[in-house]
Amino acid sequence: MKATLAISLKTPPLQRPLARGRWISFLVLAAGLTALPLVLSSYHQSLMTRFLVFALFAMSFNLAFGYTGLLSLGHGAFFGAGAYCVALLKLHADVDLLWLGVPVGVAAATLVAALFGLIALRASGIYFLLVTFALGQMCFSVAWNFKWFNSTGMRGITGLDLPTLGLGGVELTTSAYYFLVLGVFLASLVVLYLLVRSPFGLSLVGIREDKARMEAIGYNTWLHKYVAFVVSGAFCGLAGTLFAYYNNMVSPSHLGIDTSFLPMVMAIIGGQGTLLGPAVGAAVVIFVEHFVSMVIPIRWPLVLGGLFVVSIMLARQGIWVYLNMLFSRMIGRYGSAQG
Repeated sequence: MKATLAISLKTPPLQRPLARGRWISFLVLAAGLTALPLVLSSYHQSLMTRFLVFALFAMSFNLAFGYTGLLSLGHGAFFGAGAYCVALLKLHADVDLLWLGVPVGVAAATLVAALFGLIALRASGIYFLLVTFALGQMCFSVAWNFKWFNSTGMRGITGLDLPTLGLGGVELTTSAYYFLVLGVFLASLVVLYLLVRSPFGLSLVGIREDKARMEAIGYNTWLHKYVAFVVSGAFCGLAGTLFAYYNNMVSPSHLGIDTSFLPMVMAIIGGQGTLLGPAVGAAVVIFVEHFVSMVIPIRWPLVLGGLFVVSIMLARQGIWVYLNMLFSRMIGRYGSAQG
């Protein structure tokens, strides 16, 4: 009976212009982001690096939230786990090698997500949210209270810098690190696109929309949700490792509710259940925060709350959804004219 739910991945003729348009938009996005350093100062390149990191974080969170329907307040723990692995390697072993820090950070985040999933997925709805919140705050408490997770006399780990490559004295500059993060972001974007467009990704949407029906036709919904949750955590850990190198420090707050709240806001503002919506939401949050911090930095939480409320009231489906509707209409008209 699963065959009755399967969706063909072969693009129908009327949808081919739209599909081509999406790939063209990806190529335009990649080209635009690649060309930006030519016109930006090092400071603004650093700001763009921050945007790419949080865009990846928000898209990773959205795999669990938007596509699977798992509203979590513990994803900051996965982000922080990746960041802390990088910081701990530097603090205790004086190692800042990229090829070691990133795999270890992703592995740690994946392990934490696997453990959290086994516990949290026993609950659903509001109880799932509360369990993930509690687990995330537990990680925050561990990092806050154990000296091993902190530099001497501090709550957190400082003294981080851009990673080394181990290539005979080759050092990363701000511009080079931007391109590195951009490459990781684009590669992750392609992987996530293939994942959500695959039969597995379509089954996640089915579980989000009607779990009982999916179970009735033979799907193991718990296993699907668990795999999505763990994969989401792994990508969050990847974002966390990149953030640690960029931010030059890691603190317990990067494991807690403050960090877990950000990708949820970004996904909702940009458009949950869409691939690029969270990235659009990340752009809105990061760049508005930048401008607000130059004028009234202490009012940023108030501005963020107001931004969230306004987006819910005026663009409930998310900014990207409305932009995509406009884009689809343009491509549809062009395609019909050519057909």
